[in-house]
Amino acid sequence: MINAKPMEGERIGLVAGWGRYPIVVAEALRRRGAQVYGLGIKGHADPRLDGICTAYKTIGVAKLGAAIRFFRQHQVAHATMAGKIHKVLLFQRYYWLKHLPDISFVRIFYPHFITKTRDRKDDTMLGTIVQAFADQGIRFTPATDFAPELLVKYGILVGRRLSHGQQKDIEFGWQLAAEMGRLDVGQSVAVKGRAVLAVEAVEGTDECIRRAGLLCPAGGFTVVKVAKPRQDMRFDVPTIGVGTLQAMREAGGSVLAVQAEKTILLDRDEMIRVARQQGVTVVALHDGGAGSLTSIRAA
Repeated sequence: MINAKPMEGERIGLVAGWGRYPIVVAEALRRRGAQVYGLGIKGHADPRLDGICTAYKTIGVAKLGAAIRFFRQHQVAHATMAGKIHKVLLFQRYYWLKHLPDISFVRIFYPHFITKTRDRKDDTMLGTIVQAFADQGIRFTPATDFAPELLVKYGILVGRRLSHGQQKDIEFGWQLAAEMGRLDVGQSVAVKGRAVLAVEAVEGTDECIRRAGLLCPAGGFTVVKVAKPRQDMRFDVPTIGVGTLQAMREAGGSVLAVQAEKTILLDRDEMIRVARQQGVTVVALHDGGAGSLTSIRAA
């Protein structure tokens, strides 16, 4: 792990996916005096990163060799990842023709896509990428090392105290979500009355929430989102923000429970404002035991 406060002028690489998180990380690095060398994933990264980074390049998701060369050309030895990669795109027809893999990608991911002797779980794929960079002298560190204030703290962030039924749904959903995380399938589940409405897979949390709304038009369900039991904080860290609340509003969800110290919360003040406006309760727990939260006052 590198110092969370880079020395003035230190070169830090940033592989940026979808969402606001890469922008928040890039800005945090700049405030700490680092030079940020950004690689924005094509079709994912926010173009505003070009104005924040010292040097910036948009790159196809399968251009692994080009990504490594970019960092090495700029003498980057430490890097970080931020933002989501929409894995569902990998299953679209002709997707690989749009993002033609380079030789390095084909060589490294040959067991995953050609011989199929290795799986394509998130941890497997991202771990392979991190190791490929490490083999070339580029080490990845968690983005939260540079912006630790983004990790949500324990307690009720906003909303009403939990009812007995909501507590039971959180405890029930937490066990399921933790098991799904252990299997590296997804991070979120939607439940009501201790019945499973939807489980996240490659579609992502927001689509999981919307599917729960379709299956439970009466609304009032609980969404539980947790880290994996052995979460690698370098990638695929659970993240929530205003978009999550918008999905909850559209679907009719009433409670969002996340894991304290292992979940990234973006735009905290705005999210709390939106949650309060929509009547959604947001809580952060350590282990799914919601009972002790009944005496804690929300923000």
